[in-house]
Amino acid sequence: MKLKTLPVVLGLVLSGCSLIPDYQRPAPPIDANWPQGNAYRSPSSAQSQRTKLPAVEHFFNDPALIRLLGTALDNNRDLKIAAKNVEAYRALYRIQRAERFPSVDLAGSGDRRRLPDDLSSTGESGIESQYQVGLSTAYELDLFGRIASLSTQALEQYLATEEAQRSVHITLVGDVATTYFLWRTDQALLQLTEASLASYIESLSMIEATAGAGTASELDVRQARTLVNQATAKKALYTRRIAEDVNALQLLLGSQLPTNLPEAAPLTMSVIAQVPKGLPADLLLQRPDIRAAEHQLLAANANIGAARAAFFPRISLTATAGNSSSDLDGLFKSGSESWSFVPQISVPIFNAGQLRASLNYAEIQKDVSIARYEKSIQTAFREVADGLAARGTYGEQVNAQQQLVGNYQAYFQLAQQRYDQGVDSYLTVLDAQRELFAAQQQLLNDQLEQITSEVQLFKALGGGWTSPSS
Repeated sequence: MKLKTLPVVLGLVLSGCSLIPDYQRPAPPIDANWPQGNAYRSPSSAQSQRTKLPAVEHFFNDPALIRLLGTALDNNRDLKIAAKNVEAYRALYRIQRAERFPSVDLAGSGDRRRLPDDLSSTGESGIESQYQVGLSTAYELDLFGRIASLSTQALEQYLATEEAQRSVHITLVGDVATTYFLWRTDQALLQLTEASLASYIESLSMIEATAGAGTASELDVRQARTLVNQATAKKALYTRRIAEDVNALQLLLGSQLPTNLPEAAPLTMSVIAQVPKGLPADLLLQRPDIRAAEHQLLAANANIGAARAAFFPRISLTATAGNSSSDLDGLFKSGSESWSFVPQISVPIFNAGQLRASLNYAEIQKDVSIARYEKSIQTAFREVADGLAARGTYGEQVNAQQQLVGNYQAYFQLAQQRYDQGVDSYLTVLDAQRELFAAQQQLLNDQLEQITSEVQLFKALGGGWTSPSS
């Protein structure tokens, strides 16, 4: 090999040099299996066959909710902010990536000045002129990968914002669904309360009439009036909650609540698709917040490469080519061509420990990013485990509460029958009414919690996708 070709080969070799540490994904700080116990009816392990989750648009079976979700995805301000953040970080990445290429500028300039006698080369004062036009270029030889490392860091931060946008999307879907089901439940509770209140008022009127005839006591009247007062307070409570639910929905939608919503589906578990059983624990790695945390970790890892490269020399090349003349008319005449080539090298000698501190800071930031990544996995595992515990227990709880409502319904009918036959006092009927009303309210609340727990489980698993990564 000829000696004059050695710098070229050396430059090509060094241009591919990178001081970014080799990346090894941290081991997930969670168990390989989901929790097992009495609350978990169908435990699954990491060896389970991988199952596809339904996509978000296929998860809900309520036309009204689907209409609200479409409105929210079009108008929600948090989602718009997340989208703009993605665009902003995409622009920052393009800015950083551009530094890996030479910059070329076309520039023209003119300089006209009067020189006094003692500064003139001829000893006489006069006016000098100089005009230039041409191309200039500047380029830094990235021999140690400093610019490439910064470009990689910007790319990973951009990818992290994309995942953050997806996380906002999933959170929005979950929040809209949860608020919608709460709104529907409060409406059902208000209807139940109004029906119970009407029954209580009728009972109170009857007892007041019988008390006037001397066949009922003041205690019976007070007891009946207590139920009316309690139901009246509940009616005001649920009326207020419905208004608050509508306000919360409108904030999530980013617009007014549509007035022509399709007919809603019955408020049962059929309004949502069931999350499949047998989900592997490593499915959590598909969650957008975990993927975003890993991209931030990769960005911190790349920043270490840039901090390491700062210890080595920086070589920059600047060149210009164009025309120069003392007269504007002669700027493009033959012989006015000019050029310059200015290579420059900068070698850090002493900076009072600044570079070492910058490297230490970059390494500490990577350690922080690792901790955040691991914490995001642990948080996700806890959320899914809570969802699996809810799935394993809410079915039995709702069934038991339905049976309890049936028992209180029978109890009320028997109490009414015994009162009509003169066997028991009306206090027994009022007690049965109160217990039935409370059981019916609890059943509606239990059904709401069962539905929302399944929504939260779907959200905790990453919101659904078409095909999980292998």
